[in-house]
Amino acid sequence: MSVTARMNRLFHVDGKCFDVAIDHGFFNEYSFLSGIESIEKAVQIICEANPDAVQLSCGQARFLQNIPGKHKPSLVIRADVANVYNKELPKYVFSKISDHIVEQAVKLDASAVVVNLLLLPNQPKLHAQCVANIMKLKAECERYGMPLMVEPLVMQANEIAGGYMVDGDLKKIVPLVRQAVELGADIIKADPCDDIDEYYRIIEAASGIPVLPRGGGMASEEAIFERTCRLMKQGASGIVYGRNVVQHPKPKEMTEAFMAIVHEGADCQTALNILHRVKE
Repeated sequence: MSVTARMNRLFHVDGKCFDVAIDHGFFNEYSFLSGIESIEKAVQIICEANPDAVQLSCGQARFLQNIPGKHKPSLVIRADVANVYNKELPKYVFSKISDHIVEQAVKLDASAVVVNLLLLPNQPKLHAQCVANIMKLKAECERYGMPLMVEPLVMQANEIAGGYMVDGDLKKIVPLVRQAVELGADIIKADPCDDIDEYYRIIEAASGIPVLPRGGGMASEEAIFERTCRLMKQGASGIVYGRNVVQHPKPKEMTEAFMAIVHEGADCQTALNILHRVKE
């Protein structure tokens, strides 16, 4: 079964997608819950701005799919849970996928599933787990026509940077992105590199597969808007942002501003005007 039908639901007719990630509670890290203490309220607010997709776990997907009517964001289901985002790395690290997750995604009427491809310093077994997860998921996704979004994530050592810190080394990100594509990714969700203007090399490594840059940690309004504009100009097919939306005091307006950048080619100042309701 082809993935085309679900890809068409996930991506706008312009070939772009803004996926708002609200699946952070899956990872057992207290700081990730900021802005999504009430997941139902967070989903409702984001959906008012009508992004292309909302990313959730199976346990929270009902808050999106219970919204009545035909016009609402597509659902992206998080397939795996990992314990690598705490300030101190546990003695035992893992990345595990939920049993029969693609069947669950089909039942939930999802448009894609997303899974990590983690690369942490001195953790080769964790990387091997992720490769095995993707290989298993790919076969299931092909069976059900479910697009597979792979998240190649290069992280710094926890003792240096704390949890969830990006390593923007292009020489590490590019081969990991290529590995994700070789494993069968239909969509790539990749971190920005240290030099944003070289992001085109990550897009090139994806070999024509849509690339949606991640938002990563919180940044100022001007910084995240400017970065997003530069990424889109280099050929990104959209974005997957979470904390820069849900942890902002105005998550609905942030969503609208990012939608304008992704789909209308808005510049940084226009995005700021949308955020602060400034009439041009």
